Amino acid sequence: MSKKSSPANCRYSDSHEWFRVEGNRVTVGITQFAANELTDITYVELKPNGTKIAAGGAVGVVESVKTTSDVYSVIGGTIVAVNPDVVKDPSLLNSDPFGKGWLVAIETTDAAPVSKLMDAATYDSKHAVH
Repeated sequence: MSKKSSPANCRYSDSHEWFRVEGNRVTVGITQFAANELTDITYVELKPNGTKIAAGGAVGVVESVKTTSDVYSVIGGTIVAVNPDVVKDPSLLNSDPFGKGWLVAIETTDAAPVSKLMDAATYDSKHAVH
């Protein structure tokens, strides 16, 4: 299987979340590496729209046949969008984690912490996608 690079328009945390900044809105998901490590993702629970999240707070939970993992945000703000498709079909995280498998969007007044995260090349060099 060929190695697929992580998207360059995202930043990546050590805990395998990705963050895509568009103005004051930041979309959050889990990386392909995380999805591969979790194997078959069976359940996703996300905090509802309007939930205030502190930097470092959990935006939801992803459950697989192997384990349950919290999904964290490096930024604080308010959840303004939740992906209903991934809740109905958690396998989207395995098949398309950077596209249809996005989790939440957070409106923030300070997206600066995202710029301190790893870029795609650094993340991929640390976590080769198989």
